[in-house]
Amino acid sequence: MSNESALIKTWHKFKKWPCGNWLFSKAVCFKAPYFGSMKPTILDLKAGHCSAVVKNTRRVHNHIGTIHAIAQCNLAELCAGVMVDATVPHKTHRWIPKGMTVQYLAKVDTDVTAIAEIELPHQWTDKEDLVVPVKLYNTRNELVFTANITMYITKKK
Repeated sequence: MSNESALIKTWHKFKKWPCGNWLFSKAVCFKAPYFGSMKPTILDLKAGHCSAVVKNTRRVHNHIGTIHAIAQCNLAELCAGVMVDATVPHKTHRWIPKGMTVQYLAKVDTDVTAIAEIELPHQWTDKEDLVVPVKLYNTRNELVFTANITMYITKKK
């Protein structure tokens, strides 16, 4: 019996198909439609880790032609949420975003990749504030944005 979540099992199935990352990302955005506005592509998913990219296109630009601050926040929340959903044991726990603190370190003038990671193994408790660090990098591998997203983890009744 595998300890992998249903989401990670689905990820592995999609990865076998041509354009599997894109199809999986579309499915995630169907479940949470707001994320679809920035057309993200999930690059990697495993317990405790998710990475995704958003292309530097006009649809995510601000008035100066760089990736909008809120698009960066959305990408960070997408990565953190997908990672937490793939990691938290669904039979016993649930989660919801509770808060986010961010730092904009540089203008984002290229595609941007987000990485959300937590250390595992993790002892899941009730009424836990899990802080998920997320880092965004431009295509020059420069850190351009950081976020700490607090996920509220509770036991199912």
